[in-house]
Amino acid sequence: MDTLFSSEEHGGLDLAELEKSGVSPRQLTDFSVNSNPFGPAPTVKKAIQAVNLSIYPDRKSHLLRKALSAKIGVVPEHILIGNGTTELIWLTVQAFLKPDDQVVILGPTFSEYRRAANLLGARVEEARAAPPFFEPPLDRLLELIRRVKPRLVFVCNPNNPTGKYLTENGISALLTACKDRSILVLDQAYESFVNAQFFSKLPADNCLILRSMTKDFALAGLRLGYALGSQTNIKKLERFQPTWSVNAIAQAAGLAALDEIAFYQQTIQKLILEKSRFFRQLEESGAQLVDSEVHFGIMKVNQPARLVRQSFLQRFILVRDCTSFQLPQYIRVSTQQESDNLKLIDAFAKIKKE
Repeated sequence: MDTLFSSEEHGGLDLAELEKSGVSPRQLTDFSVNSNPFGPAPTVKKAIQAVNLSIYPDRKSHLLRKALSAKIGVVPEHILIGNGTTELIWLTVQAFLKPDDQVVILGPTFSEYRRAANLLGARVEEARAAPPFFEPPLDRLLELIRRVKPRLVFVCNPNNPTGKYLTENGISALLTACKDRSILVLDQAYESFVNAQFFSKLPADNCLILRSMTKDFALAGLRLGYALGSQTNIKKLERFQPTWSVNAIAQAAGLAALDEIAFYQQTIQKLILEKSRFFRQLEESGAQLVDSEVHFGIMKVNQPARLVRQSFLQRFILVRDCTSFQLPQYIRVSTQQESDNLKLIDAFAKIKKE
């Protein structure tokens, strides 16, 4: 296999990269993405197959919005369905930011917050967790919010890539610091992987919650998520969303998934157990893993992460190079099913001997 280089800022397959190297995606086991590895429920697959592809999708995702509102206990006007949480992040910055506005981010974290804010001309400051433990610097973040008085505060909780989790008390402190000046954008894309709970209540009107149905329900190929907020804030996001943003297959899959919550709760419980075993085996193999509250985590590799990524790719395993998180000596791995996890552990042992 040719040497592979990557400037990717997200997990998942880069088909152009693989094509250059003569590698088929079917040969790879992918540890670079954080979705539910047990796949969608059988009824979700049936719902997808039943979609009439000749008809335009519901441009407001009305049925899915209504079904979600019943699960959460709010009126549909508190919810906006999006093409994954990434679209919702971009809608948020368009709705609330103007040039020279201040934005605060808890890092290291998902790159789209900074990228979207920068392209709107906002000024971004970051309260960054430090190695080796990467515990969220809550006091520093609170001080930064009080001093800067930002328009938006982005917090990914649980965090990507570190898997660290702020408790309810921490979130409450952030909301108090934001008060009326700032909106806390709470990205809960991985919340269900902590406690198998798929729905959140809005803690305050100055909070906007983002949830990823892509991650929870194993729908990465479809892209699906939603924002939960006050009616006023949701209307502001709606103004910037393109018509037919969410396709008919994604809407049908989301509706079917909401009827299978018990199935997905069982898969999350299995995943929690498998993560414990997988991470323990990695540590027994000498991996320098950072403690994580979810099924993925980062590990220090003591050399350029891109080189380690190449070594895994030579064994048909894809891991996440964390250079784009400004962590050039870390990779991120996400728990898969047991047979796949054993492949990575075996590959890691061989790479360590090289």
